[in-house]
Amino acid sequence: MRTNTNHLSARTSTDVRNLGILAHVDAGKTTVTERILFLTGATHKRGEVHDGTTVTDFDAQERDRGITIFAAAVSCAWDGHRINLIDTPGHVDFADEVERSLRVLDGAVAVFDAVAGVEPQSESVWRQADRYGVPRIAFVNKLDRAGADLDAAVASIRERLHTVPLVVQLPIGRENEFTGVVDLLRMRALVWHADRDGDAYASGTCSSGTYEVVAIPEALREQALRRRHMLEETVAELHAAAMEEYCATSALSTPVLASALRDLTLGGEGTVVLCGSAYRNRGIEPLLEAVVSYLPSPVDVPAVRGTAVRGTAVRGTTVHGTAGDAVQERPADPAAPFAGLAFKVNATATGRLTYVRVYSGTITKGDTVMDAGTGRTERIGRILRVQADRHAELDRATAGDIVAVVGLKTARAGTTLCSPVAPLVLEPPAVAAAVVSVAVEAHRTVDTGRLSSALARLVEEDPSLAVRVDRETGQTVLSGMGELHLEVAVEKVRRAHGIEIGVGRPQVSYRETVVRGVSGLVYRHVKQDGGAGQFAHVVVDVEPLEEHTFAFTSTVTGGRVPQEYVRAVEAGCRDALAEGPLGGHPVTGLRITLTDGSTHPKDSSEMAFRTAGRFALRTALRESVMQLLEPVVELTATVPDDAVGGVLGDLAARRGRVTDSTTRSGTAVITATVPLAELFGYASRLRSRTQGRGTFTTRPMGYAAVPAGVAVR
Repeated sequence: MRTNTNHLSARTSTDVRNLGILAHVDAGKTTVTERILFLTGATHKRGEVHDGTTVTDFDAQERDRGITIFAAAVSCAWDGHRINLIDTPGHVDFADEVERSLRVLDGAVAVFDAVAGVEPQSESVWRQADRYGVPRIAFVNKLDRAGADLDAAVASIRERLHTVPLVVQLPIGRENEFTGVVDLLRMRALVWHADRDGDAYASGTCSSGTYEVVAIPEALREQALRRRHMLEETVAELHAAAMEEYCATSALSTPVLASALRDLTLGGEGTVVLCGSAYRNRGIEPLLEAVVSYLPSPVDVPAVRGTAVRGTAVRGTTVHGTAGDAVQERPADPAAPFAGLAFKVNATATGRLTYVRVYSGTITKGDTVMDAGTGRTERIGRILRVQADRHAELDRATAGDIVAVVGLKTARAGTTLCSPVAPLVLEPPAVAAAVVSVAVEAHRTVDTGRLSSALARLVEEDPSLAVRVDRETGQTVLSGMGELHLEVAVEKVRRAHGIEIGVGRPQVSYRETVVRGVSGLVYRHVKQDGGAGQFAHVVVDVEPLEEHTFAFTSTVTGGRVPQEYVRAVEAGCRDALAEGPLGGHPVTGLRITLTDGSTHPKDSSEMAFRTAGRFALRTALRESVMQLLEPVVELTATVPDDAVGGVLGDLAARRGRVTDSTTRSGTAVITATVPLAELFGYASRLRSRTQGRGTFTTRPMGYAAVPAGVAVR
């Protein structure tokens, strides 16, 4: 029988685990989440992605498409610990949802397909977790599939993710005969028995939860001993205390090995690897035990750091730096001043739900909190424990909690919420720049105002979306991370607000760069129309910069241009970068050097020099040799062997450059670099060329030069 876990309250912050489920699309993230919820008693029926009955994929579009689109938070309990879990999307178009989730999580479970191993988006989310220093364990899923190979999957983890895999299990049986695992830590076998429906839950005969603990099968004993020895050797090489025991006894005891595995996981020096089949309900209990044993609680991670507002050092904080820009640490202590980060907003017709990670302190219903960025205070109306689209009301939330609050009117994703008497600004999650745009308009003129409001609400919920009105055409332009991202956003407006929307062809965001610059360009800004005039004289050099960035330096000596005017010239140059001479696209990849200039004792001002900087750079760009850049992506297509020729030909027609091609078990994996502008409609073309069997993913790779003669779309 399952562990009784209906009571979700944890005794202390040490009993809390805040973790995310990360993976490539279709690796089984949502199924893993569903099995965790069922096993812990949070749900009483196992949801299935193919049936549209999962808890976390509750949005209608998620159920229609069969993929996770929006990060969903749920809570459950296991072995006296409360687990706050976020099921994240696996498609690259929704990577920003993953980014915002990782910012507030303490740990993660990375799920890998036992057949495919590390896939492109697996690698992307792993790098995102690296940026935030989130400890991870790995779960190799789908061991029941034809072609499943734990060793191959582990090798891909080692080679592509550059981590040390610490494999603590050995599968029993291959592919369809996979029935359990050998626990290399305790040297025992865990076997799941199928019932009449093929499920993993046996009736009454299991001696430990939903699986049976038995002796290691004789056929696997030698291999298990060898793998245990390899695990001990690897751990001893990485962990000092383990090395001491290993040198003394040539082996590691189970307690020392378990402690070392936890230390290596928390330090990011190794990754514990487990295996199973979530769909067949095999391997989830050991995964939960590993979450509790190896992943950190809120008190195990470093105290959150933020920038204190001037003059606000208070008891319960550690201050670094000088007044005004001091960095403070807030421990995960319920008695410390409150500090939390809003990481997700759901704006509905009946109100706003703001998802908050509480880093320190305690909040109760009715408390007043401050938006540290704006200085505004707001009152918390209600505090909710989130269960995907369902909620349970709470009286308070303490350090380590992830909750939703009602009553905040202006908070956005990335907003720091804190105690008004101890303001602190936390680092917000990074927001990727949008790369694909579509023009949207309401079919009926009377719906234009409603469409504007709906789009504004959409941007509140998803910061990776952007809405602007084109100054030249007057069109409303919606920008996002990819074609699917925009398709989902438009459909959401249609369904939620009943507005018929017309959508134009997506436009990509081009850039312009300098190939050959100019030196010694002189620009004088002189304006005299009565009263005080404007005077600014600047001399600038413009040269290419290999990285697609912008740099500004000044070599003016002798005070010929005061420092405040130098800053004004830089600001003017940044203004000019917004529109290049080739097509009005943003300019990047150049260095500007202010080499000389002069001022007028009465008519010079910061405004005059800013204007001079703007027009000087515009003139310099017109005289420079410029190059148009287009966004390119790495495309990974998985297609049947018999369709490779047609797929390669189609990629060549789209100006794609194939960088890798591998074949395995009748399937080819093709990797190519392709201009983003050529990929619109590619999903339909790939399906038609492969009879619906081909799939592909993309990830941004930066910008590349547009070849001569190619029309800009």
